[in-house]
Amino acid sequence: MRSLIAQLARFGTVGAFGFVIDVGVFNLLRITVLSPDAIAEGPFWAKVISTTLAIIVNWIGNRYWTFGAERQPRALREGLEFGLVSLGGMLIGLACLWVSREVLGYTSLLADNIASNVIGLALGTAFRFALYRLWVFNPRRSHRAAPVTHVQHLHPASDTTGPIAPLPLAER
Repeated sequence: MRSLIAQLARFGTVGAFGFVIDVGVFNLLRITVLSPDAIAEGPFWAKVISTTLAIIVNWIGNRYWTFGAERQPRALREGLEFGLVSLGGMLIGLACLWVSREVLGYTSLLADNIASNVIGLALGTAFRFALYRLWVFNPRRSHRAAPVTHVQHLHPASDTTGPIAPLPLAER
């Protein structure tokens, strides 16, 4: 239980850095080049860009710190899996933003932040942590895929009815 709490704390710290990037870039883009006054879909694109940057930072932090002991030896595969899970989290945030803007009619900067950076981020974070822990960085997964590194040789004099003795070192 103690290790889970420590892992959650590291996940939260990495997530805090990602959150600062996500919220900062989102708001910078939302009030400048991707303002809804200039581009109707601007807030959605701002969220895609800001979340993508946060995903990159989060992958590095989670791979090397939060789940460092469980990380897979194949970084490309792990990165693709991490990206897929993170994309799911991004879609949750975008869905919250869409419901707020298109269904409920809340289009202010504050409403966009609450929908995408509070509600969407909370739901997306729970989704991501569960799948990172159960799939992407699952320590049991790395053991299943581990190559065989040692094969025990059997002594030729052993029979199948009795105990099987390993071959002495001199005969290997």
